[in-house]
Amino acid sequence: METNEKFNLQEERVQRTENESSNKKSKSAELTTKGAIVAVLILVLLIPTSLISNLIKERLEREKSVREEVCSKWASEQTLAGPFLIIPYNEPVSNPKENEALFQTKYCYILPETLNISGEIIPFERYRSIYKITVYQSDLKFNGAFPKIDAKSLNIPEENLLLDKAVLYFELSDFRGIEEQLNINWNSKPLILGKESTLSGVSDNGLTTPVELKIEDLNKEHQFSLNIKLKGSENLKFIPLGKTTETHLSSSWKNPSFTGNFIPNNPAEISENGFKADWKILHLNLKFPQIWKGTAYDIDESAYGVTLLQSTDSYAKTERSAKYAILFTGLTFALYFFIEILQKKKVHPLQYVLVGLALCIFYTLLLSISEYLDFNWAYLISSVAIIILISLYTASAFKSRKIAGIFCAVLSVLYGFIFILIQLQDGALLFGSIGLFMLLAVIMYYSRKIDWYKN
Repeated sequence: METNEKFNLQEERVQRTENESSNKKSKSAELTTKGAIVAVLILVLLIPTSLISNLIKERLEREKSVREEVCSKWASEQTLAGPFLIIPYNEPVSNPKENEALFQTKYCYILPETLNISGEIIPFERYRSIYKITVYQSDLKFNGAFPKIDAKSLNIPEENLLLDKAVLYFELSDFRGIEEQLNINWNSKPLILGKESTLSGVSDNGLTTPVELKIEDLNKEHQFSLNIKLKGSENLKFIPLGKTTETHLSSSWKNPSFTGNFIPNNPAEISENGFKADWKILHLNLKFPQIWKGTAYDIDESAYGVTLLQSTDSYAKTERSAKYAILFTGLTFALYFFIEILQKKKVHPLQYVLVGLALCIFYTLLLSISEYLDFNWAYLISSVAIIILISLYTASAFKSRKIAGIFCAVLSVLYGFIFILIQLQDGALLFGSIGLFMLLAVIMYYSRKIDWYKN
């Protein structure tokens, strides 16, 4: 009897040990399966995130098309060049064929010795639907002088110079911006700039006026001045054609960006009242000479000027925030997963999906609200709405206000961290890398005590 009882007890112990081992394996397999499901859900939720990114791009394209439409009715960005002197001349044709002219007409280009530009930019904001487009009016003054020229230095026989066909040339990119008749004073004599020109080598984007020149006039300095009232959109640029070009611009716009090949010589004065900026450019800084003939030079690549930036670029910031979607989803699901293990409360995969969709809805809220409000306010409203929604759902899922409070605090820190990253430009990568390292360190610290097989 005693032997049988000992045998039965031993058999029960073995059976109990086998059951415990089986339960551990079953729980471990269940935990592994749950972890795999969560990982798959994170990847699946990247699909609606990519669709949201496409929606952001679509709204951005819509804004660009509206901007182009408004600019087409106002005036597009302006680039100004000039004035400079163009003198046609006859060049003998070597080995002329039968019935071919003995001379070919070419052009000599003479740039000013000094060019001074000053002006004020008056910005306006035009609205079309929910979009805001920056346009401007400008009052610009050009003055300077052309140098004395020795006809022999042109290496053109005097008899081949067509001085009676010489013109002053002034180029601008969009004629719709001209608000008044353009008159240029040439040696104190007013001349009217127009589009009529008999010079085949002159760009269609320019205005010309004939000037009276004689051989003896080449050896004299010629003064000029020009006032122009010009409309445009967002950008205003100039091409430095003078041997010395000095530019002074001022505006009430308080968010300028200085663009092109040259920035202001001294730090521009930028305040709540607007900006003031000065440039001084020498011919030694340029890739084209002051006098040339025949050969065409790309003078446009030397342009410089200012862009009237919008105070915020909500689409760019929304797109940047959407790039952190996998971080939001991954950390939120990881936190849910750890709480589920530590609290020994099961969370259904569908609940993970609902939380993930709520995180995705944040970007659509941010995109839509930022089209009406400042981006910072839109971010605050969207993040607070999503944090409250997920926290309340977490309190219901885990039946614990404490866990919901922890979750609310973690999400607040995460959304605040991403907001700082969006605001940063050059330091975003460094700050983001350090922040992610610290987040990972915290997760590893609090997960070290979890016995993944026992639990």
